[in-house]
Amino acid sequence: MYKKISFLRKRADMATEDFIDYYENHHVPLILNLAPTPDVYKRHYVVRGDSLNIREDEIDFDVMSEIAFPDRASFDGWLAALDAAGTRVPDDETRFLDRSYLRSFANDERVTSETGLP
Repeated sequence: MYKKISFLRKRADMATEDFIDYYENHHVPLILNLAPTPDVYKRHYVVRGDSLNIREDEIDFDVMSEIAFPDRASFDGWLAALDAAGTRVPDDETRFLDRSYLRSFANDERVTSETGLP
């Protein structure tokens, strides 16, 4: 499985609740309309003020996005579909993301257990 993880930051002038609402109810449907649905498409939002956060003041992103495909070729095809949409995706991203901040990496996942997880 080819998996890509991205760390994204909301626009500074946007409340967290508005950021999550826009991402989930506008951006995700746009992406799913423009390209094939990834095998995995998750957003992991940072919960600020949680006592379990370690060095929270150093957490410089608001969401970790995870997408996965059976292989690199499938991922490349997905990117090509988004690219074919022209500026629709980057234009939409300017509505809720700080596009100057993006950290992303491909990964080689090793799973010990997923028993009982949805």
